[in-house]
Amino acid sequence: METSGTVLLLVEHVGDHLRTASLPAITFGREAAARHGGGLILLLIGPGASAAAADAATYGAQVLTVEGPGLEHPLAETWAPIIARIAREQGASVVAATATSTGKDVLPRVAALLDAGMASDVTGIAGPRTFQRPMQAGNIIARIEVATAIVVASVRQTAFPPAHPVGAAGAITAVAAGPIDPRGAAFVSLSASDSARPELTDAKIIVSGGRGMREGKNFKILEELTDLLGGAIGASRAATDAGLVPSDWQVGQTGKVVAPELYIAVAISGAIQHLAGMKGSKVIVAINKDPEAPIFQVADYGLVTTWEVALPTLIAEVKKLKAAQL
Repeated sequence: METSGTVLLLVEHVGDHLRTASLPAITFGREAAARHGGGLILLLIGPGASAAAADAATYGAQVLTVEGPGLEHPLAETWAPIIARIAREQGASVVAATATSTGKDVLPRVAALLDAGMASDVTGIAGPRTFQRPMQAGNIIARIEVATAIVVASVRQTAFPPAHPVGAAGAITAVAAGPIDPRGAAFVSLSASDSARPELTDAKIIVSGGRGMREGKNFKILEELTDLLGGAIGASRAATDAGLVPSDWQVGQTGKVVAPELYIAVAISGAIQHLAGMKGSKVIVAINKDPEAPIFQVADYGLVTTWEVALPTLIAEVKKLKAAQL
């Protein structure tokens, strides 16, 4: 299949603006386009795509929008054929998206439709068709090469800096969805938690608790600290598996991968599974009563004490600082 060097990037939107999760993928797309000698196209699908196109255009790339009945929810069965068709029409050399739940769901089907090789959870670009990705909970960084004419890649959000708008806006074009065939799949319902806090993957500050919090009610003190700092709250897999907190709070290899400016780990031992999801944080603070806990090996600051002692004091000091700023 003849390709043009173009990078086709699926970007997600909320209302009339792009999701922050898509901004690191734009950085990836710019670099990939430079290596292939082509341009970058941002693709928005679903309700509100045309409204969000103006925001997408500020990143200097060509913008394509696809709207219509049957595209209200990001089903792989309905979205993937559209992405694959547009990739062929544009002669795309690379098709990519952020490794969100949507990207992880849609891209493998796109790769199959294009008969293309896929690089998953990419953290670096080593060449036009060569990428870096973590393996073994991040203990190994593999270098993989995709040998097919078209490369499909999902991008780890925390591995690339968020893109910033540029001076010149790109052109916006509406594209017909074409025939929609869900192949028997149907959207049934969405169970979403309503919270004023930022999403884990978007938050600049995260406070996470582990199994050492013992009971779900004890997470209330973590929530108090989180809200004072304006952050998001997370948890280890041990805490979510024990039913202390909801599973969508989980940070780790099998949960959400985050890299905030500040990550506070409370009563978390630091199992490899958890470290794989947060060790890219800029500053890590660990509070644990066990001085030998593995979390201290990645922490920038550590307190060897119980959360019962540390958190009330920390909360009191934060309140003092906030009061002084008023």
